[in-house]
Amino acid sequence: MHQTILYISILLTVLLSACSESFTDPRDGQSYDIVKIGSQTWMAENLNYETETSACPEGDKRNCSKYGRLYTWEVAKRICPDGWRLPDSADFEQLISAAGGAEAAGYALKSTSGWFKKGNGSDDFSFYALPAGYRLAGNDATGGKFDGIGGYAHLWSATETPDGLAHYLLLDFSSKAAKISAFGKDESRSVRCVK
Repeated sequence: MHQTILYISILLTVLLSACSESFTDPRDGQSYDIVKIGSQTWMAENLNYETETSACPEGDKRNCSKYGRLYTWEVAKRICPDGWRLPDSADFEQLISAAGGAEAAGYALKSTSGWFKKGNGSDDFSFYALPAGYRLAGNDATGGKFDGIGGYAHLWSATETPDGLAHYLLLDFSSKAAKISAFGKDESRSVRCVK
């Protein structure tokens, strides 16, 4: 009996220490949970480092603390803190594979709450993907229309397409799948940094 209790205690300590890893961004003091999935180490939260052109989802400052900030692709390429980088398409392919493959990875990576119409995930890997939505390109400095909060997680990739777009990881409230898609670089989307 004593050995069983000791084993459970050790197991809980290991699990809790694995779940409590974090990184503090020296630029602004913000702390981010981190998670290892397969051989990759990911931030388990969207980046929330403020720049002149970044935006809070729906234009509401309160959303930044929950969802992180939205960035254009040019800013996203250089916004990760030292020691971290914007993932490329190959990184996202590896993440999708480690999370169960294209048909199931969306469900496994999405948070267990916050998604429209019962579109929540199981968050099996503590990746905690939230539906921050995105911001369309605007015609001036004020930026464009916000859309998709509650429905979509769009995480920028460092990979460009031959026709001048950029890839991103797409998680959708209406699907258990995860896929890589592409949009214009002047739209604003979330950033998840990888080591």
